[in-house]
Amino acid sequence: MSERCAWCGTDPLYVAYHDTEWGVPNHDDRHLFEMLVLEGAQAGLSWITILRKREHYRRAFDGFDAERVARYGEADLARLLADAGIVRNRLKIESAVANARATLAAQERFGSLDALLWRFAEGSAPTAPPRSLAEIPAQTAASQAMSRELKRLGFRFVGPTVCYAFMQAVGMVNDHVEGCFRQRDIAALRCATSPPPSP
Repeated sequence: MSERCAWCGTDPLYVAYHDTEWGVPNHDDRHLFEMLVLEGAQAGLSWITILRKREHYRRAFDGFDAERVARYGEADLARLLADAGIVRNRLKIESAVANARATLAAQERFGSLDALLWRFAEGSAPTAPPRSLAEIPAQTAASQAMSRELKRLGFRFVGPTVCYAFMQAVGMVNDHVEGCFRQRDIAALRCATSPPPSP
């Protein structure tokens, strides 16, 4: 069996997420919007709870099409609040709609959501991997800066801890621990993939 980060345990869904997605550099606006919404929904909950609801979230939020979500009104909010397949927290649901609108504004201003967010990546140069989960921070100066900027631009549920979890998920940092087989894979991907230049 390949050695993995301990946080994913043995749940097949969690293991698959660890093995195929977490930490992979991603520059797709729809995926980035999805992860912002899901990381915000996760606040105060476990990530496996959100993973188990992820497919339902995709159906409930029109495949995370920001243009469609940005047009949601009171009827959509009522529908979502009654949907047991997602986290039925009004503030989190309203934040998803606000974040869709902020995403469209960011695309207009910066060219893409990707161009806005990846400015906060902590560089593409390889760094020493964390030796244990205890060495992985909950937030960093970069995630604090991202949080401040996103809040200024109208995004919600984007505190520095949420932003750092987002950065880990979409490959802005490589926090697979030393000895995890994905540490080397992601390090190679990060060397081969550089974010597009900011406009």
